[in-house]
Amino acid sequence: MLDASLRWISVRVSPGGEVGSREACLAALFAVGAQGVHEDGTSLVTHFPPSTDLEAVHVALTEADEGVTIETAPVPDIDWSEAWKSRINAHDLGSLTVTPPWLAEGRDPARTIVIEPGMAFGTGEHATTRGVVRLLPTVMRDGDIVADLGAGSAVLAIAAAKLGASRVYAVELDGEAIPDAEQNVLRNGVADRVHVFEADAGALLPLLAPVRVVLANIISSVLVELLPIIAESLTEDGGAILSGILQEEREEMLGVLAATGWRVLDEDAEDIWWSVSIARA
Repeated sequence: MLDASLRWISVRVSPGGEVGSREACLAALFAVGAQGVHEDGTSLVTHFPPSTDLEAVHVALTEADEGVTIETAPVPDIDWSEAWKSRINAHDLGSLTVTPPWLAEGRDPARTIVIEPGMAFGTGEHATTRGVVRLLPTVMRDGDIVADLGAGSAVLAIAAAKLGASRVYAVELDGEAIPDAEQNVLRNGVADRVHVFEADAGALLPLLAPVRVVLANIISSVLVELLPIIAESLTEDGGAILSGILQEEREEMLGVLAATGWRVLDEDAEDIWWSVSIARA
């Protein structure tokens, strides 16, 4: 039994690797009371007070992902309101840097994306986010109109604006992520170009068309469903960047792209994740 005098219990969650397992585990953690979750490699780490029903946490996670691995450990009595910040890093993504506010001082605002870590996905901590940003120069040019589907924190929409997009539509279905996204857009000085929508991406994208670039960092099964809608919504010379795809799914996704009239412009791989930029063949 854990010492009741402890202030915190660390919970490290390693998703099983199935499509959507990471997102399912993240949702389960917030559902059982996690106030913040950070990524450490392919694992998710959070902290709970010792009064937490760890069995309920375990049940929620295993129901979300049968292959999940869960580790718990006591944490010394510390000022967690400040100590958690040491786990959040700035990330250099080519010509841009994604950083939390407390690490932003002295950086060039034109090349810095400041994101307040919160419940919305997208702090630069995840390989899928980094993959999209690295691929942006392969499809985007100054003045483009861009749609970011599954925008989360709006980090990718902000990146597109900072790299020269004239207008960016950040589309997110999760209403709880919208306030974070809107605040991040304001914080980064791109509210004149980035417009945040709470909507289903597949339903809204045709109404925003035509756009020259589509960014979609979503699980692969949803990406496949969106491909026809993306194709219909792009300008003739437009392109897209797809992420959220496991490296083990690469060959299958390449087959789907070829069969549905797409050609690959470039690829990016990091950890277990694969991202790809595409244009119509």
